[in-house]
Amino acid sequence: MPLIIEAIFIALTMLVAFLLAFVMMFLLAMFLSPIERGISKIIWDHAASRKPAKPGQNGPTYRDFSKKHF
Repeated sequence: MPLIIEAIFIALTMLVAFLLAFVMMFLLAMFLSPIERGISKIIWDHAASRKPAKPGQNGPTYRDFSKKHF
């Protein structure tokens, strides 16, 4: 096989391998997203039930921010 053809073949193989790894990471993130959301909800509910809100806190909270931007 000529050297130029072999170099092109190796470069394309490396590019496909990189794209395949990116797609696999994306699919893993999509699969784990509902699990992470459920764990986050459990933690927020547990933290809210442990201590009451401070009476002096009138501004937006981090929880409001995360609800708005998710």
